[in-house]
Amino acid sequence: MFKKILVANRGEIALRIMRTCRDMGIETVAVYSKADKDSRVVKLADQAIMIGPPASSKSYLHIPNIIGAAMMTGAEAIHPGYGFLSQDPYFAEICNDHGITFIGPPPEVMEKMGDKSVARRLMLEAGLPLSPGTTEPLVTVDQAREVAGEIGYPVILKASAGGGGRGMTVVWNREDLPQAYSTTRSQAQAFFGNDDVYIEKYIVEPHHVEVQVIGDSFGNVVHLGERDCSIQRRHQKIIEEAPSSILDDNLRQRIGAAAVAGAAAIGYTSAGTMEFLVDKDRNFYFMEMNTRIQVEHPVTEMVTGLDLIELQIRVAAGERLPIRQDDVAVRGHSIECRVNAEDPYHNFAPDCGTIRTFVPPGGSRVRVDTHVYPGYVIPPYYDSLLAKVIVWGADRLEAIDRMRRALGEFEIEGVKTTIPYHLQILTNPYFRKGEFYTDFIERHMSESH
Repeated sequence: MFKKILVANRGEIALRIMRTCRDMGIETVAVYSKADKDSRVVKLADQAIMIGPPASSKSYLHIPNIIGAAMMTGAEAIHPGYGFLSQDPYFAEICNDHGITFIGPPPEVMEKMGDKSVARRLMLEAGLPLSPGTTEPLVTVDQAREVAGEIGYPVILKASAGGGGRGMTVVWNREDLPQAYSTTRSQAQAFFGNDDVYIEKYIVEPHHVEVQVIGDSFGNVVHLGERDCSIQRRHQKIIEEAPSSILDDNLRQRIGAAAVAGAAAIGYTSAGTMEFLVDKDRNFYFMEMNTRIQVEHPVTEMVTGLDLIELQIRVAAGERLPIRQDDVAVRGHSIECRVNAEDPYHNFAPDCGTIRTFVPPGGSRVRVDTHVYPGYVIPPYYDSLLAKVIVWGADRLEAIDRMRRALGEFEIEGVKTTIPYHLQILTNPYFRKGEFYTDFIERHMSESH
């Protein structure tokens, strides 16, 4: 087992990783930008190294400084968390070249699954169902028009190197396709430095269901159940829950088996998620794979009792998975709400400032992952996430009501937050009945933003 791990991240996920390391008796190294010098991450770590100025490009994305910090402190492994360098195969290769273990999948696997067109082709070969569309990047708008004519409108254009809900355009008719094709390629180049795009049939009224998988270097892969991530705003997840209320036992077994088969086919190790769309007729289609720990991983931990970060670390250290598929049991229901420093009633504009009051909720079966404290100054350089509130209930309605209670007692003063917006969603009758799709926000919350 590792004696020292460097955490190449910031905020709540860095604290989350460090706490598991401490539980396991592993020392931690924090790297931080000048803007984060007073963070709780720096205070909790056994060692802390400043790696650059506030800008991410000169700190949390600056590979030479991170590798230098690992070598200087004797860290044997690096956990990248999510975001930043977590899905960068080049960073994983550099780690390996310097004798440092990257806590994640092999770089060649990350590279394959990071290209959505390649990922679709590999999963098709592994026997997973795909929505109709291309498995190679489009070459011309005429090709896009031809494929769209074959599979029927609406279609969706996606950046091959895309992620984070960016670089996607829904096209409802033939007339709009040329402009959408041009726009999506421009966005793909701007966001990802790669203008390759592909096309899929757009699934109307889908649920976004992701399956948590984890594999070891001995070829063992298990899934830890699924999460429903359908409550989204502009393809960005807002609320996540486990399990998904849209799946029955038969579909749950089939989608779980498909996720395991897909991960095993590419030799996947570490934690990852296989992302699917489930249509109103209960057909499911592979969409993409995220080759890292997810923001919403705590809901899976709440219903399984497993520590996903610990499993990642053990697998990276060369251990066999300590669980088999039969050992995984999902009990009850869990929901996570992301509390951001944003004004939901002014187009979710980020809000920076000093946190004057910060009193997180407590009580039975309530978990709060946060790096914030009274007096904390929110830096304007990074994601606006302040906290994740995660609750457990014996069933879905109990979890919803517990989340309403928890958010209702969460006191944050100094900045505007998304808590009022979450409470609106939680009281919406369609959400409570489970009658929602990925367009829930546009359909039922349009007057709120």
